[in-house]
Amino acid sequence: MKHLSIIVPNGENNLSSIVGSYKIFSRANALWKEKGNGDLFKIELVGVTGQVDFHGGLFSVNTHTTISRVQKTDLIIIPSLNHNYEQALNENGQLLNWLVKHYKEGASIASICTGAFLLAATGLLDGKTCSTHWSAETEFRQRFPEIDLKTDKLITDEDGIYTNGGAFSFLNLIIYLIEKYYDRQLAIYCAKVFQIDMDRSFQSAFSIFNGHKKHSDKEVYEAQVYLESNYQDKISIGDLSDKLHVGRRNFDRRFISATGLTPLEYLQRVKVEAAGYSSSK
Repeated sequence: MKHLSIIVPNGENNLSSIVGSYKIFSRANALWKEKGNGDLFKIELVGVTGQVDFHGGLFSVNTHTTISRVQKTDLIIIPSLNHNYEQALNENGQLLNWLVKHYKEGASIASICTGAFLLAATGLLDGKTCSTHWSAETEFRQRFPEIDLKTDKLITDEDGIYTNGGAFSFLNLIIYLIEKYYDRQLAIYCAKVFQIDMDRSFQSAFSIFNGHKKHSDKEVYEAQVYLESNYQDKISIGDLSDKLHVGRRNFDRRFISATGLTPLEYLQRVKVEAAGYSSSK
């Protein structure tokens, strides 16, 4: 029997992604058993500590075991975090080392939404593709520039590491993992039971462009404000760099460094976002 560790990190996390993962995998295990097979997974909630409180103590999760007691595991699921990533990383140092150890010993790891921050902090994602919630894109790129972030992707799958986009798209990741570890027929059945759309591959339709303004480059910030204010006009990026007294090549380099986009890509995103807002009114 394989072992599934659904992690309950210290700190405020997303309870729904823990409960949802546990519930769907438990149902898959039961259905697998009904078909004449044994339990494929021993499913456990695994924490750094034995109990973690949520929402100011309104809810608590009592873990089955702690990371110090897990000798071997085959699949690890990291839930989404709250938005205080620095605190989450500081409170889960032991967990980071534990993840690296078990990955090197053959375990696969899946991160849900902003749980990618914990996974990225291990170094295991360096040089690999990764997805997370689109709203965390800027901070993630700044913290982990060596990772190929693909926020349009709903799921990434590379070398035994899986990541997924934001919020309740974790349901798609769980169905994806059930198909990989059980079979497609069971995955389809679980998708029907829990009414999950299996055909989604991207989360870009749900993203809201936030402008990537958390940086300290004054000229780039002024350029962003100009592009957002004048996107309906015909804009020359060369003229804009001249207006800011920055050479074009240096302007492009600084713009990409600050926002993750070229000036032209930024302008296109502004136009798309404005068009989407207009059509929804």
